[in-house]
Order: sequence, then structure tokens, then C-alpha cells
Amino acid sequence: MKTQRQQLILKLIASTPIATQDQLARELRRRGLRVTQATVSRDIKELGLIKVPAGENLYRYAAPPGQRLINPYGRLQRLFADSVTKIDDSENLILIRTLPGTAHAVASCLDSLDWPEVIGTVAGDDTILVIVKPKEAVATVLQRFRELGEG
Repeated sequence: MKTQRQQLILKLIASTPIATQDQLARELRRRGLRVTQATVSRDIKELGLIKVPAGENLYRYAAPPGQRLINPYGRLQRLFADSVTKIDDSENLILIRTLPGTAHAVASCLDSLDWPEVIGTVAGDDTILVIVKPKEAVATVLQRFRELGEG
């Protein structure tokens, strides 16, 4: 739901000049989504939306160049707290179990952090495989995951 809502937000701001959180919330409600101002505010922050000039003394929301997350660590903390159910490891692999449908979002956020020890992730519906190199770095990565979970 969250991913779909955020994708809709990106489509809306690309096609409609939206200047305020209230206006964005109204547009989402018009499309059948139940949202609060707090939800819209979090989505704006997680998506890293910026305000750009839209005429004289007017501004509108826009996606940042390249649409990279501005605060991927903060988003990952929230995703870990909300989604991760179990973490296990073997050799240079870490397996993260999540609630159904959330693994891709968690893996995408992990990838955006560009940790040098993580050479890649593979996500299914509720499972993420994290590949660590060298295998001696697994303990370091697991500690980071624990810290994320403690938020």
C-alpha cells in the first residue's frame, strides 16, 4: 500500500502542479486513498521531494534529480521496525525475513546505502538475501542491522 501510494505521489507531482501537503492529500483522497497530513509528510520526506519554482512566487513539489532517497538510512530504520521479522546468517550470506510484500522495499533501501561490504541483495516477497564480502564483514553488517532494528 505504501509503495503504491508513493508511486502515485510521484505520478501526481509529475503531472499536476502541487504546492502544499494539503493539496497533495486532497488529490490522494480524490483517488480513493485514505491519508492523513502526517502520512503525506512522511511520504514527502521518504521520497526526498523538493520544491521547485512554478512561476512568479509559486512553488511545486518535484522529485529530486535521479530520484535517489535523501535519507535512505531513516527510511530503512522505519522499514526494519515495521517489516523485518527475523535475521539469520551463514558464511557470507545474511537472510532477512520480512512481512509479506515488504522485502523489495527493504532491499532497495539497503542497496541505496552503498555499504562497501554488501555486494548485492536479492529480494523475494518476504525474504532478502544479502551477499557480504568479505565474509569476515558479516558480523559488522549484522550489528548494523541490529542497530536499525532498535531504531
